[in-house]
Amino acid sequence: MLGGLIVALMAAAWSSARSYFESGRRQGIEEAMREMARGVSSHCQLEGGALPPDVEKAMTAVRAMPARRRSTGKAKATDPVHAQLWILGNAIGEACWLRGHGQGVRRKAPAAGRIRLDLSVTELLQLGWLAHLGFQHMMPNYRDFEIHRFNGEVDAREGAIAVAKLEGAIPAKARPFADLSVQLKRRQKLVSDWWQASHARLTA
Repeated sequence: MLGGLIVALMAAAWSSARSYFESGRRQGIEEAMREMARGVSSHCQLEGGALPPDVEKAMTAVRAMPARRRSTGKAKATDPVHAQLWILGNAIGEACWLRGHGQGVRRKAPAAGRIRLDLSVTELLQLGWLAHLGFQHMMPNYRDFEIHRFNGEVDAREGAIAVAKLEGAIPAKARPFADLSVQLKRRQKLVSDWWQASHARLTA
């Protein structure tokens, strides 16, 4: 009789301890999710402090999971709560990435009314010289004869393409000419006429 009472008391103590453990585990998970919800809503800055839909859905799924771990007879059985927490972590990570990616895209985008153009160092140097010489020759009081020539046919063609890139960045409504290819073909013809004629003289 005494042995049976002791066994019953030990079983009750074990059940009570396990119940306290599961209750504390559940409260710990819920408290952690509340802290994560505050952080995510503050980071994502949604209207009204709301959570991203995927994060809210994942948190609801975690809350709906039973607090008691399913017993499968395996010492290292996967806890279903762990699987839902993985889904929650993935949703939070994706929400934060989307927020940061969106900010990066907006930061890289030009301001309203501005145009951003990607040019190589060579193209910038060519355009700088062309703009400098063009500006001087547009001034009525310019009297010098500053000489700056292309190094060869390849250099001249690269310069022609650099100018075409600059012209192509002009909005269609603001372009002084409708067909961009006309100006480029004229520049390329100048290049071809000069270097083909030079080559013909050298081989004659």
